[in-house]
Amino acid sequence: MENVRYEILPEIAKLGHVALETTDLEKSLWFFEEVVGLEKTETVDGVHYLRAWGDFDHHTLSIKEGPEARVDHIAWKAKRREDIGNFANLLREADVEVEEVKAGTETGQGDAIRFQLPSGHNFEIYFDMEKPAAADPKHKSILKNQPYKAWRKGISPRRIDHVNIGTNTDASVITDFLQEKLGFKMREYLKTPDGNLGAGWLSVTNLVHDIAVMGRPDIKSSHEIHHLSYWSDNAQDILRAADILADQGISFVGPGKHGISQAMYIYVVDPGSGVRLELFSNGYLIFEPDWEPIEWKADEMAAGFTFWGEQSGMKPEDLTTISAGEPLKSPKKV
Repeated sequence: MENVRYEILPEIAKLGHVALETTDLEKSLWFFEEVVGLEKTETVDGVHYLRAWGDFDHHTLSIKEGPEARVDHIAWKAKRREDIGNFANLLREADVEVEEVKAGTETGQGDAIRFQLPSGHNFEIYFDMEKPAAADPKHKSILKNQPYKAWRKGISPRRIDHVNIGTNTDASVITDFLQEKLGFKMREYLKTPDGNLGAGWLSVTNLVHDIAVMGRPDIKSSHEIHHLSYWSDNAQDILRAADILADQGISFVGPGKHGISQAMYIYVVDPGSGVRLELFSNGYLIFEPDWEPIEWKADEMAAGFTFWGEQSGMKPEDLTTISAGEPLKSPKKV
């Protein structure tokens, strides 16, 4: 194929959504809707589309029942509509198989592409997404700059924040791909005693990370997900979340504070799918265009993972994960 030259390189704007399959739909919906407090946009063909009260896009989480718990794909919103085709060309030039997903295949979403990282994680890139008002007018906020009333139910996070993926292969292959093909920037990283990359925190926004990549030789496959994360406004929200979880009899890890990102956290597992959710707040933003990635060494990670508070569940012996890959259903060879 003839190389394509771009006047403007395609760019990713933000994390869009996570598509989750669960073996116990009833439990997962109870957890994410009633305990976490996500709002349901609609249900179509057995797929439940959810978002937080501050998420404008049609959904930031979709849930459907399946024979095994897994993340079907992780989706990213492009900065421009033409970026979809440009990303497709760029990836195909690198011999990456790209599947074209027509508008409406995923409810509320326009044309998209799907492909796999070298690890086998399924990614999707889209631009157009419906931004519906609250389905029930009683749930609509009086504020024009948020779709729903805040604090209407459950923990009530504001928005989706990031994902953390795991692999038993070389993590640097994934982080190189994210940087070279998708435009992510390395913000902080862990160097192992043998000089290799143990983990990386990368972003396309001012956040410290829109995605983290954890290299763990002890996990079962090359394409796992450690957690997905929703953002709350402040530390008090995280303490309130602890009260709500405890009152429901749900065990969790935290509250605590990461050294990397400097954010407060709670980790809790969806009882239906087994996927881990991080409830996240505070931290710092990056505005420097010449940011130099911060290196952490293995003997510094006691503070890196958990600056204070209950251990964050990042240790290998506590890395419960579910699949975030498997081959694409019908990849198109080009």
